[in-house]
Amino acid sequence: MLQPRKMKYDKAGPKVAENLRKRHFDAYYFSTREEAAAKVMELIDAGDTVSWGGSMTVDELGIKDLLRQRGQKLIDRDSAKTSEERMELMRRGLTADTFLTGSNAITESGELYNIDGNGNRVAAMIFGPKSVIVVAGMNKVVSDMDEAYARVRHYTAPQVVQRFPQAKTPCNVTGMCADCRGEDCCCCYMVETRVCRPAGKIKVVLIGEDLGL
Repeated sequence: MLQPRKMKYDKAGPKVAENLRKRHFDAYYFSTREEAAAKVMELIDAGDTVSWGGSMTVDELGIKDLLRQRGQKLIDRDSAKTSEERMELMRRGLTADTFLTGSNAITESGELYNIDGNGNRVAAMIFGPKSVIVVAGMNKVVSDMDEAYARVRHYTAPQVVQRFPQAKTPCNVTGMCADCRGEDCCCCYMVETRVCRPAGKIKVVLIGEDLGL
């Protein structure tokens, strides 16, 4: 990472975390992914049942492997052998004690913005699991909701869908966002989380690195 960008992250990150706390999120800033991963593991009780949504950041931090090594009870959708079994595990994930996810965008004032195709990830953030841990690199931080929407629709989503070559969407063909309405659309649910309720349910771990899309 370019040193000036890293310096910017380390200066801005604590302020973004402070603004998240003003909106009743538990929020933390860590300069490195190693510190962040250690905090995530600290936030998860050893007796918790844990599940997750699709998050490249969770994968990059190696959290799933750390949980398996600890013998954590998991609702692991990645273990499914069929699409039907995967969907059932995703439903069960809404009953987990702790749910892990990333965020598509976080505003400087402390709001989260996320899009979802199936809706399980944003559903878990809103209601269901007792605790939600959001991990996000500082590259996800934007100035306001207008920038959040633009970033997610025109930058994030066209890249995310490339992981699913079978998806019949305009962005999978052209690499650019369009107002698609097909069954494979990955921008079905768009959720702004402006305040955390109940207070502290959502714990946001910000990381001073470029992680995820």
